[in-house]
Amino acid sequence: MALLEKLYPVKARYEELSALMAAGNLSGEDFVKLSTEYADLSPVIEAVTAYEDALKEQADLQGLLSDPEMKEIANDELQSLKVTIPALEEKIKAALIPKDEADAKNAILEIRAGTGGEEAALFAGDLLDMYKGYASKLGWKFEVIEASESDLSGYKEVIAEIKGRNVFEKLKFESGVHRVQRVPKTESGGRIHTSAATVAVLPEAEDVDIHIDERDLRIDTFRSQGAGGQHVNTTDSAVRIVHVPTGIIVEMQEERSQHKNRDKAMKVLRTRIYDAERQRLAYERAADRKSQVGSGDRSERIRTYNFPQGRVSDHRINLTLYKLDEVVRGEALDEIIDQLIAEDNAMKLAEMDF
Repeated sequence: MALLEKLYPVKARYEELSALMAAGNLSGEDFVKLSTEYADLSPVIEAVTAYEDALKEQADLQGLLSDPEMKEIANDELQSLKVTIPALEEKIKAALIPKDEADAKNAILEIRAGTGGEEAALFAGDLLDMYKGYASKLGWKFEVIEASESDLSGYKEVIAEIKGRNVFEKLKFESGVHRVQRVPKTESGGRIHTSAATVAVLPEAEDVDIHIDERDLRIDTFRSQGAGGQHVNTTDSAVRIVHVPTGIIVEMQEERSQHKNRDKAMKVLRTRIYDAERQRLAYERAADRKSQVGSGDRSERIRTYNFPQGRVSDHRINLTLYKLDEVVRGEALDEIIDQLIAEDNAMKLAEMDF
């Protein structure tokens, strides 16, 4: 019954939302906000109703145990409810885990080569292909919006936009340092080297998420510098935007149009400012949390890809898979991602006072 008592405020809020929307005097923006909250609570209320029905059925069946003719049937039903009721309790608890408002958003993916020179740049390209394959598997739209290639067709830095259903929810634990152990293409002696690349996954900010004052921006234009003379433009089409209050700088030169580069740069700038504020709040909350999957620090080493042994290890949850090829193609990446999400939910559940 303790669980039901904790659910009274949830049920009351659900009824309040229903009444507010039925009244019909809300603005369009308020209606969308309340209807979203109502939709989020609906699965919880459905589970609560099923739970209450199961508890009532359990009480009724226990009353039948004294009836010799009904005792056997009642016992069979009670055994079934011993499985059903705990399952419904877990479903309710899982539905009540606080949601990250950014989970449903699209994402900006940033990959930067770290230690390891040209091999690190090639690994950054492998990571890009991995996420591209994963996005394809889930039916997401994947678009590279800025790239700085290395001499051997790797990437010193690459930025991509990923659009689809719950992109950030799936990819948010990918931020951090990814390490690779293998014999580089540039190594003639066959020795295994260790290189690294840093991944950052940011929830894509919309205009309503953050307001940027044009007076806080310093915008410069310059001539694009394509690698090896590629895509070099003869006009000042490249754009550099500095957000003075935060010091965040974004450069964009992928497009030949200055206007398109500016639009893309503003999208990335808005997302980085939004993410910086989210990070600040997350660190404040983390101080109060007992545990979390990873620290959220993008300098944290989170995963190792060992090619000689064909394994991938995620160090945050001590998970090792011996299917490296499938993971780097994006085909088996969900086996890691789903475990990370499950572990995070388990930690949040453990911290909830039921």
